[in-house]
Amino acid sequence: MGIRNFEKIRIKLASPEKILEWSHGEVTKPETINYRTLNPERDGLFCEIIFGPTKDWECSCGKYKRMRYKGLVCEKCGVEVTRAKVRRERMGHITLASPVSHIWYSKGSPNKMSLIIGISSKELESVLYFARYIVTSSQESTVEVGKILTEKEYKLLKQLYGNKFEAYMGADGILKLLTAIDLEKLRDELENELAEANSAQKRKKLVKRLKIVRDFIASGNRPEWMILTNVPVIPAELRPMVQLDGGRFATSDLNDLYRRVINRNNRLKKLLEIRAPEIVVKNEKRMLQEAVDALIDNGRRGKPVVAQNNRELKSLSDMLKGKQGRFRQNLLGKRVDYSARSVIVVGPSLKMNQCGIPKKMALELYKPFIMRELVRRELANNIKMAKKLVEESDDKVWAVIEDVIADHPVLLNRAPTLHRLSIQAFQPVLIEGKAIRLHPLVCSAFNADFDGDQMAVHLTLSPESMMEAKLLMFAPNNIISPSSGEPIAVPSQDMVMGCFYMTKERPGEKGEGKLFSNIEQVITAYQNDKVGTHALIKVRMNGELIETTPGRVLFNEILPEIDRNYHKTYGKKEIKSLIKSLYEAHGFTETAELINRVKNFGYHYGTFAGVSVGIEDLEVPPKKKSLLNQADKEVAQIDKDYKSGKIINEERYRKTIEVWSRTTEAVTDAMMKNLDEFNPVYMMATSGARGNVSQMRQLAGMRGNMADTQGRTIEVPIKANFREGLTVLEFFMSSHGARKGLADTALRTADSGYLTRRLVDISHEVIVNEEDCHTHEGIEVEALVGANGKIIEKLSERINGRVLAEDLVHKGKKIAKRNTMIHKDLLDKIEELGIKKVKIRSPLTCALEKGVCQKCYGMDLSNYNEILLGEAVGVVAAQSIGEPGTQLTMRTFHTGGVAGAATVVNSKKAENDGEVSFRDIKTIEINGEDVVVSQGGKIIIADNEHEVDSGSVIRVTEGQKVKEGDVLVTFDPYHIPIISSHDGKVQYRHFTPKNIRDEKYDVHEYLVVRSVDSVDSEPRVHILDKKNEKLATYNIPYGAYMMVRDGAKVKKGDIIAKIIKLGEGTKDITGGLPRVQELFEARNPKGKATLAEIDGRIEILTTKKKQMRVVNVRSLENPEEFKEYLIPMGERLVVTDGLKIKAGDKITEGAISPYDVLNIKGLVAAEQFILESVQQVYRDQGVTVNDKHIEIIVKQMFRKVRIIDSGASLFLEDEVIEKRVVDLENKKLEEQGKALIKYEPVIQGITKAAVNTGSFISAASFQETTKVLSNAAIEGKVDYLEGLKENVILGKKIPAGTGFNKYKSIKVRYNTDDKPEEE
Repeated sequence: MGIRNFEKIRIKLASPEKILEWSHGEVTKPETINYRTLNPERDGLFCEIIFGPTKDWECSCGKYKRMRYKGLVCEKCGVEVTRAKVRRERMGHITLASPVSHIWYSKGSPNKMSLIIGISSKELESVLYFARYIVTSSQESTVEVGKILTEKEYKLLKQLYGNKFEAYMGADGILKLLTAIDLEKLRDELENELAEANSAQKRKKLVKRLKIVRDFIASGNRPEWMILTNVPVIPAELRPMVQLDGGRFATSDLNDLYRRVINRNNRLKKLLEIRAPEIVVKNEKRMLQEAVDALIDNGRRGKPVVAQNNRELKSLSDMLKGKQGRFRQNLLGKRVDYSARSVIVVGPSLKMNQCGIPKKMALELYKPFIMRELVRRELANNIKMAKKLVEESDDKVWAVIEDVIADHPVLLNRAPTLHRLSIQAFQPVLIEGKAIRLHPLVCSAFNADFDGDQMAVHLTLSPESMMEAKLLMFAPNNIISPSSGEPIAVPSQDMVMGCFYMTKERPGEKGEGKLFSNIEQVITAYQNDKVGTHALIKVRMNGELIETTPGRVLFNEILPEIDRNYHKTYGKKEIKSLIKSLYEAHGFTETAELINRVKNFGYHYGTFAGVSVGIEDLEVPPKKKSLLNQADKEVAQIDKDYKSGKIINEERYRKTIEVWSRTTEAVTDAMMKNLDEFNPVYMMATSGARGNVSQMRQLAGMRGNMADTQGRTIEVPIKANFREGLTVLEFFMSSHGARKGLADTALRTADSGYLTRRLVDISHEVIVNEEDCHTHEGIEVEALVGANGKIIEKLSERINGRVLAEDLVHKGKKIAKRNTMIHKDLLDKIEELGIKKVKIRSPLTCALEKGVCQKCYGMDLSNYNEILLGEAVGVVAAQSIGEPGTQLTMRTFHTGGVAGAATVVNSKKAENDGEVSFRDIKTIEINGEDVVVSQGGKIIIADNEHEVDSGSVIRVTEGQKVKEGDVLVTFDPYHIPIISSHDGKVQYRHFTPKNIRDEKYDVHEYLVVRSVDSVDSEPRVHILDKKNEKLATYNIPYGAYMMVRDGAKVKKGDIIAKIIKLGEGTKDITGGLPRVQELFEARNPKGKATLAEIDGRIEILTTKKKQMRVVNVRSLENPEEFKEYLIPMGERLVVTDGLKIKAGDKITEGAISPYDVLNIKGLVAAEQFILESVQQVYRDQGVTVNDKHIEIIVKQMFRKVRIIDSGASLFLEDEVIEKRVVDLENKKLEEQGKALIKYEPVIQGITKAAVNTGSFISAASFQETTKVLSNAAIEGKVDYLEGLKENVILGKKIPAGTGFNKYKSIKVRYNTDDKPEEE
């Protein structure tokens, strides 16, 4: 068994014996090399006797040279004759004069050393650094073992008891205590204590301690190994010393740190020999302890040790940590040979699977292959001569190189590598020049453009890698994006322009109405200029007359016959869906050829169309002026209303913005209608070739509303457009948004990259492991609907390519069997029958212990077939979510900070058919409309309740039959008014409104705020009649604006107060990416909503508790049962008295926390909640990510459970453990008939889940390296190398794809008929 073939790897504490076993000798001198002879000093840090010779097969004094003395130890200088490379593996050691503690275990939380001894971290530190004594043995009952003594106490007790007790300072004392610990006995004691403990605090402490004791027992480590008596010295070549040009030396920081340890150790030895005073010895011991601390982890305790130039020295821990540490710099990211890099330029003449490689580059890249071929063809006699020919680029070489590169693919990569399509394989084609040529259609996958981007080229070396490159990574095989199943190699820009231009129709062109007997005739007529490109003509085809244009005839000539359509204008969208349907029907090869034909057609006719942009092409609509005047009038009226006190400031602001948003839209419409269909700019935007309507609006319409740096819309719009030019003020206003856009981009790119990294780290171990896990579980899926009732994701999109979890039955008829994959035909059927809910298999419910099964995953989105075994779906999922993250971040850039108006909701529609009934609704007639004056009324249709706010206008009558989608009520989108139902006098109760003065308009507003003294009562307004009798009472929430003053007279229908509805700011991805992170990190959102825990009816009590409002939810089945919620006075309720409510519904305004959903509605609901919330963010930004990718991440977040009751197992309460481990244990307990473990699911954010993953190698390479490693060593953790990262780090083949375990037995061998030379 070689060193490569291991299945698992274990990490443990090193015992002193082990350290000596590794060592090849003791380092006793701090010297490194002799500065005169430059030879290593004997017994020093670079000693050749300990670490091996500096030159191959040569001893230090030069007596023995050559390989024939291999293994001999020179009797003169004591150096073994061997390879110099042993200096990279031979270790030494330093024997310490006094033991020291290992800082990883004596510092940090939870502090392992202090826990196992049972003292506090502070006490431990004071003992280790010689401030206190610790009692190690005692025959006197008053002085117990482990007691901490000060200098004074120690002297006093020594006088009293003499030698009846022993106490020590420093690591000596701790070592004695740790050695004396009997782990089994301690464990039993702790278990008994735990059984008797009654306070939660005490239990928590005991559980922590017990866990460490159990870890030590299970791993076979001894506690005293946390104290070092020997310090290992790492091999000399791993901390090198190199001579610089000026004769000075550069050395690794470790040498300085080791030197300090050796110096202090030697000084301590001397002091002990000459029996120096105790105080001196103690000081030296403390300094030794600090020197070893600095060597292991500099800066962890106290001031870090610095070099001459005040730079912190890098200790052993720093060598492992962070992006520059061993894990991430050298093990996960290696530099490779056979690579090249250059600028890319477009190669429109290439085929889809080709790329152009400069000759010079190919010569260097393929050097060894060319040399082999030269020798094989006998153009060179030996390798040396071949090498010379290649280096002189002899003519013979050019003859060979074509054959060498044929069938030898290269990989092209563009950084940042955000998803797997950022590395693709191509067949190289030799070109002149120095730039790499790239096929224009693969640009979108690489996210490349030709403004100076560079790409790297890598060469495939082994036959296996060449096979993989050809079968899996060839560009024609990557037409479809694995994140959404949509085509990614879609023609863009000029290509789209050409196709669009050719397939448009224009009435009144030359030759309109002509008849042709066949296609050839059309083409001939067109080429002879007898008929215009866009003329409407008729052609006989397959026995029928078809109306079309010559351009469309030409375009359809390049399509396969089945897919031809002579009536369509082909823009980007149409070409995309054409590619998709073609791919579904014909597969990769045909599609790649078609795309190439479309590319050539587009480029050719795009040039022929001669589309260009001139300033005259951007026409400002004549209607613009009148539209702006109209808007100015409306705004003036709004200002007038505000000044007269009819509306409040917030309302004025929102109405103004709404007016301008509407006007901007109107100007845009006028502009678009005003343009000719063949206007170049119009064609570019509508075809999808370049630009969009929003950019056209800014050029020729009006720039519209702008956002300021906070994302709040500025109420003065920019009326000008870029063609007219902006005034100085307008320019200044528009600079806010643009600057914010750029700053955002810079920050968010880094954020998004970090998100991807965390996602990969949590999901890299998810691999398709089995064909079927035979579960009957699944998730119910329906169309995803947004807050405003707009469909975000259709049902068909969500279930496409998934597998049914149960038979699909509609009205008693079976439509499809369980485990059927849902494809196009079945989707059409489901849509036709109007099925709203489908239960599908999902990674969330997959029953496999590790990874997912084919059935639960469903279709591989990148090729529309069932996913293959061994596919690394976890990494694909992480990339699919992370890659658009980066795009989302960059979205602000192009629109230049133009504010997007949030949609205005101003009506409520029926959610189902049925008869209308009213509850608690009181209306009065104002201007011939029924206006609601009651608070908390409802319209009920069947079992759906619709809340009706006061001030709404009712559009239906009681008992009326309505259809789904009918309008029930309309209301003001900006505020809820509180309306008086009587004539009378206003009386304020329990509040004095705050007077806010608006300086600009000189208007006073009265805001209801909480006063200091009236804590217990809610603000109210009474309407009194002439006798001061109460006619009506209205509750006024905090934050409402009073429209009438105390004691004023009001008429029926007057507005007493207004409650502002929360508006949404500009929709910017700033909301997007942080929201995605918040969800994946499972953070509690700010200002979270209170949710109802049971189904029931709301009761809002008038009494107060602890100065908070009391809201009860009383169960409908059992009226005795109710849940009480205390709501702080300022929070807004979204429920009203008597409202029927379901468990999990909001009681107060705010964002929902996933933890609440988990506790109230259970695991599946919480998983669905995170999934749908993430999906909502992406869809809002117009990014398609398939559900299954998010499901895989969410599955990883819910892997763990918390033990509530450990039953008969050895688990501890409150311990968080992988669910699969607990389930296995429960199975065993069930078979033995013992008490089972009870547990509850927990959510772990992605960072936490990645750090707590089962593999310590993967966790250490992610974050908190030292913590992960130190904990793993105590547990004696075994890494079974199941994920991808662990295997990459250890240099093994990853267990996914072609390295999947089930494929391991397959051997690649040459076909006996073909000679290996042809390979």
